[in-house]
Amino acid sequence: MNKRHITSFVSQNFGKFASYEFPSKYQEFINQAYVRVMGLDMGEFKEPNTYKTLNKLFTRELKIPRKFSEHSSDFISPCDSWISELGNINDTDALQIKGMRYDTQNVLGKHFTQAEKDIIKNGQFINFYLSPKDYHRYHIPCDLTVLKVVHIPGKFYPVNLKSLKIRVNLFSENERVVILCETANKKRFYMVLVSALNVGVMKVSFAPQIQTNADATKEQVYMFDNMKLKKGDDFGCFEMGSTIVILAEKDMFDLKIKQDEHVKFGQTIAKCL
Repeated sequence: MNKRHITSFVSQNFGKFASYEFPSKYQEFINQAYVRVMGLDMGEFKEPNTYKTLNKLFTRELKIPRKFSEHSSDFISPCDSWISELGNINDTDALQIKGMRYDTQNVLGKHFTQAEKDIIKNGQFINFYLSPKDYHRYHIPCDLTVLKVVHIPGKFYPVNLKSLKIRVNLFSENERVVILCETANKKRFYMVLVSALNVGVMKVSFAPQIQTNADATKEQVYMFDNMKLKKGDDFGCFEMGSTIVILAEKDMFDLKIKQDEHVKFGQTIAKCL
């Protein structure tokens, strides 16, 4: 059995602190300090002092749902984030950051068949980095059916710009949840939730049995029978910032965004072809 990495224990202990409910005056101080230091824009959310723990503040929900295009060809951003890289997959290689490539087959792990992995050969990718100040919930980017989910325990290295530039194979070393999806017109893509340092938990609301940053050291596979989700559905959250990687089959998208752009959940980022 594989041993858990030291970054797992660091993240788990930070998670305990963030989930602890301090007496109200101390909690208000912690929350206000976090908002101030990180520069959070709380315009769409409740007042900071209403959150009973720091983790509740991290995973805050929108007061008013955002509007987005309901046209079936419009693919929306699943989160508020910075686009660290995007483009075409070269055979099986994608960019972690400019000049730093990784093998998408390794990111998917060993519990997808070769046929399932080959779907994204020479396909397209988008990397979404959520900073600690971003809205931490993630949403469904188009009407889809979930076919399969694999939870892959791993490390909890930071996924910020500095770490992306120096740590090879970051996306395939960190703990992740890999979700195989199929659109209404039978195109397939993966959404990969990638952990980071101090991300104690990655929650997946349609599969609450997935326990991330827990004691598990073996990959777990979850199959679904006709699990249909609608564009814009909230399907979970990161506890602290992290990364979502989308890996899609060839010519699935006409991308409407560029590298180094900041995007918001609900923004149309691509047209489905």
